Amino acid sequence: MTERATFAAGCFWGVESEFRRIPGVTATRVGYTGGHSEDPSYEDVCSHTTGHAEAVEVEFDPGQVAYRELLDVFFANHDPTQLNRQGPDVGDQYRSAVFFHLAEQEEAATEAKARAQAHEQRPVVTVIEPAPVFYEAEDYHQQFFEKRGRTACHAGLRSAAG
Repeated sequence: MTERATFAAGCFWGVESEFRRIPGVTATRVGYTGGHSEDPSYEDVCSHTTGHAEAVEVEFDPGQVAYRELLDVFFANHDPTQLNRQGPDVGDQYRSAVFFHLAEQEEAATEAKARAQAHEQRPVVTVIEPAPVFYEAEDYHQQFFEKRGRTACHAGLRSAAG
């Protein structure tokens, strides 16, 4: 039996790439969530009028990888102290967010945020909210780097941005 986890941490291409490397992750898809517009397009989200974040929905086998481990990857691979940006990408669609699907995920996310804050000098601005409707992004965004023979994001992830 698999579970779902949803994370927003900047450019969804690199975020998806990081999660796809984890044993126990059975599927990923990128899309838009957390806003007020129904079925938005990439252009809609980039217009800053939808309220949606670029996000990754992760399907995982909790017998192989714990949700807490996914949270650790999430916090380690972006800057949770930047409000509405990651690296050179600026806008509300690049915010840091954990969208929980279960009460246990909310509790684990709150604990992970506190652990992250203990290691940061600036406030961690990651929001933790119930998972709203997830709108899958256009096909050309799915597994973007894999389709191009690349594995790293140009910006946004700490490992790529330095």
